[in-house]
Amino acid sequence: MTNENNAGKCPASWHGAKMDFSDDMSYGDYLGLNQILSAQHPLSPNHNEMLFIIQHQTSELWIKLMLHELHAVRQQMQLGNLPPAFKMLSRVARIMDQLVHAWDVLATMTPSEYTAIRPYLGNSSGFQSHQYRELEFLLGNKNAAMLSVHEKTPEAHASLDAALKSPSIYDEAIRLLANGGFAIDADRLKQDWTQGVVANESVKAAWLKVYQAPEENWAFYELAEKLVDMETAFRNWRFRHVTTVERIIGFKTGTGGTAGVSYLRKMLDVVLFPELFSLRTAL
Repeated sequence: MTNENNAGKCPASWHGAKMDFSDDMSYGDYLGLNQILSAQHPLSPNHNEMLFIIQHQTSELWIKLMLHELHAVRQQMQLGNLPPAFKMLSRVARIMDQLVHAWDVLATMTPSEYTAIRPYLGNSSGFQSHQYRELEFLLGNKNAAMLSVHEKTPEAHASLDAALKSPSIYDEAIRLLANGGFAIDADRLKQDWTQGVVANESVKAAWLKVYQAPEENWAFYELAEKLVDMETAFRNWRFRHVTTVERIIGFKTGTGGTAGVSYLRKMLDVVLFPELFSLRTAL
């Protein structure tokens, strides 16, 4: 009788764990797992397309977190509150490390497997990621021409336009140097924020003084090393992208129309914080 009455019913608990969520928020509810796990829609009949989709979707989630952190970093820097900014910059660098290792998973896709799904991708490409472009803008690698790709999505276009016209993380770091008594050229401080970073001798001289006397300039010294850590992780992420693409498609043109590997290799030459790397030769 007891077994019949309990048949099909959820036990009240299992080793103390709550089992009935008919009236409470569950793990899946909190994380929106129904939406996330139903967002994969392969277009080809090939088994390997699921890997390709999830690789890029998870990368976009990590980029979303990086943007969340970097917007907060910039705000803290504008307030002159560096310790929280240091913590967030470290987190961003570790996220980039995570994304480096994610390429190991995509690299399990062979050229023939990718060839089977490529016709179904159309002209879609990571080149069109508005989040990645905003990340680059926040880090100072700005190019107004990139906004045109996102004209059909007003919200993404507006976010990119705002990032283009706002100071980058590095612009804020240079402003802090000036506020800290270091001699920075007025032209650099008034630089058009829509332009990419151009190396400046006064900025290099300021960072050089920081590195020559770290004990006296510890906050700036730590800021500099956090930025170097982040750019190093970013370069590793870019490099791993190039090697994975070459492994899978060789030197074929990218789906978005770029030259593929050749284009990605050019991006490896982009330096986000030039003075922080050039001063090492001068030390």
